[in-house]
Amino acid sequence: MHASGTPFTDPSGDRLRAWLGLSSEEFYDQSRVAIVPMGFCFPGHDASGGDLPPRPECAAAWHDRLFAAMPQLQLILLVGSYAQRWHLRGDAGKGSMTDTVGRWRTLLDGRGRPRYVPLPHPSWRNNAWITANAWFEADLLPAVRREVRRLL
Repeated sequence: MHASGTPFTDPSGDRLRAWLGLSSEEFYDQSRVAIVPMGFCFPGHDASGGDLPPRPECAAAWHDRLFAAMPQLQLILLVGSYAQRWHLRGDAGKGSMTDTVGRWRTLLDGRGRPRYVPLPHPSWRNNAWITANAWFEADLLPAVRREVRRLL
């Protein structure tokens, strides 16, 4: 991503597009898909080479204003625990990522707009989580693909 200047141009992006059933052309079509980062800046790496958490002042400065400017949004995919905690404030954002992603049906079937679908980050670091939670690929991903296809 840092070399291309475009988000998700790496193996995690390949996985995310596969999860959603989207081609690169569809995924990067700005008239249909908005890719909104949590931090709006790269926070650097930790000692083990992973990304540091998003800087909290960045989301506080931009997220509410940005999403208020996009009232047409019907579905927001909450990719990773940082996005889940920010968008599902209060009790809905508490608990483990497994707990939050496990509530996907309630969030997707909600009456309000936009609706939310929590997803783990598509990084290789979550391979064990994906393997341990077979319902994610068996139940959640087909439902998300149908909803994404319906909206596009």
